[in-house]
Amino acid sequence: MKYGFVFPKSDVHKAIEFAKEAENNGWDAFFVWESLYGVDAWITLTAIASKTKKIRLGTMITPLSRMKPWKVASEILTLDLISKGRVVFSVALGAIDTGFAEFGEETDKKIRAELLDEGLEIITQLWKGKFNYKGTHYQIRESPFFNRHPPPSLIQQPRVPIWVVAAWPWEKSMKRALKYDGILPAIMLKKGKFEKITPEHVREIKKYIVEKRQIADNFDIVIEGTTPINDKTQAQEIIKPFEKAGATWWIESMWEETSLDPVLEKIREGPPN
Repeated sequence: MKYGFVFPKSDVHKAIEFAKEAENNGWDAFFVWESLYGVDAWITLTAIASKTKKIRLGTMITPLSRMKPWKVASEILTLDLISKGRVVFSVALGAIDTGFAEFGEETDKKIRAELLDEGLEIITQLWKGKFNYKGTHYQIRESPFFNRHPPPSLIQQPRVPIWVVAAWPWEKSMKRALKYDGILPAIMLKKGKFEKITPEHVREIKKYIVEKRQIADNFDIVIEGTTPINDKTQAQEIIKPFEKAGATWWIESMWEETSLDPVLEKIREGPPN
């Protein structure tokens, strides 16, 4: 099990400071959230990369359906180079209540799913040096410009790890995640309502991955949750059942905190391993 921490506020200076604390205190990864408007996630991560040496970095999460995939591919490529191969790319449809309609972004779930699928295909193809794509929403044609000015290759090969939010047990959503490198599972009932994930859910998801994916190794199951401060015994009681069920990452999230003081305290405490 590896341990990440997601920074819950929109404060670039504190994010840099807390990321350095996270690295110094043994966390494996540090994540920031990507808002429709506000502090830019990728610029923040780039600043963090220049101040750290080993901690992995990423977003939690990137709503790819409202972004130009070639711009995102460029940002990740650049950060992969600057960080010397420490980037993780987490994607989802995104929460439309964060301003999608108000800013004129696509809100239809089916179309956003299509945009997500095509966006991921384009990003992974661009990283391979392929500049041809014909989809429903995006079309890319070969340009002689890139023969004269070829972009650099990623440090991480065959690509930056991609984690995809997927709704369990919905087949179409799960198949999307299995094409890539990890899953951030959400448990969705038939009426579209979500319930809290349990170790039993993880056990079922792990079994599905083994059955449906040709290579089940090196595929991450990422669980986001909260453990108590200054009680590693209780924290392990929460996390261990998920690890035994097959989870490979625990992402500590403190979204409800109004103050950064307990967030810093939790980071300095280190991961509950």
